[in-house]
Amino acid sequence: MTGGAVVDLGVHEPYDAPGVFAFLAARAVPGVEVAHLAGDRLTYARTLRTRSGTGTLGVSARAAGAGWRLEVQVDTSGGAQESELVDAARRLLDLDHDAIAADAALARDPLLSLAVRDVPGIRVPGSVDAAELLVRAVVGQQISVAAARTHLSRLVQAGGSAYDARVPGLDRLFPTPTQIAEVVPDPVPGTAPDPQRPLRLPGRSTAAVLTAARDLASGALVIDRATDPVLLRESLVQRPSIGPWTAAYVAMRVLGDPDAWLSTDVALVAGARSLGMLPAPVPTREAHRVLARRAESWAPWRSYAVMHLWQAAARASSDAAGSRLRR
Repeated sequence: MTGGAVVDLGVHEPYDAPGVFAFLAARAVPGVEVAHLAGDRLTYARTLRTRSGTGTLGVSARAAGAGWRLEVQVDTSGGAQESELVDAARRLLDLDHDAIAADAALARDPLLSLAVRDVPGIRVPGSVDAAELLVRAVVGQQISVAAARTHLSRLVQAGGSAYDARVPGLDRLFPTPTQIAEVVPDPVPGTAPDPQRPLRLPGRSTAAVLTAARDLASGALVIDRATDPVLLRESLVQRPSIGPWTAAYVAMRVLGDPDAWLSTDVALVAGARSLGMLPAPVPTREAHRVLARRAESWAPWRSYAVMHLWQAAARASSDAAGSRLRR
């Protein structure tokens, strides 16, 4: 990233920089976000809107002894204030989390303690735009991260404003709720959808995205970082096609709710199985109930336990893939 002020972010160690940057990289939408993971140097950059205007931020993590040094480079040429961009970077990277307290509490579970030992200072990546995160969460319901990224990429190209960023690979802003409502056609029951439509989701899912976008644009739905997590979840699950998983995910990433639990998440069950928390023969539905009961002992840090289980699931999947290749 060329030009703009560089600010040392500071970090409360321990800090799981590889986990945070890998999470963001896997979900990076081309044009809006770009990430590079190279061992001891990790980078992520994106365009964004703030109350003052638009801008870009580029965060980097460099290995420094046993920890990490984090910096953010900001471009305020679109009117965004430097302080807004720095604050956005801190929220995105979850830099103000009390990792020592959370790790100590989660390590009391003997089976989760191994994950805490292997990945100290795990973080929950936040959000720089509440409306954007809600749209991304609704689009991503019940589909893979890769599939959601594909859908969102088309949406960005169709509805996002062009942006002249100084960072190679960044040329779009994520579309506003108004822009989404303008470019995504309403699904018409009984008719074949246009195969070239900007958002190629099933009709019910498309309708959920449009309803959320229109209500965000009109002010009928407001998501503010000061909102109580319980009230936010209650308001979201009353909306069409938004379930408890999505509501908890939004609370976790937008509000920084440290104690969100994503019920029915299959990756949580996979991660728990890999850590020996669930016997293999237990059916998935029962496994969700068993795991939810065990998770009660992880309060008030269940969001961070979620990240541990997701990472455990990813490692187990990678190990299984490697084993198949070696056969």
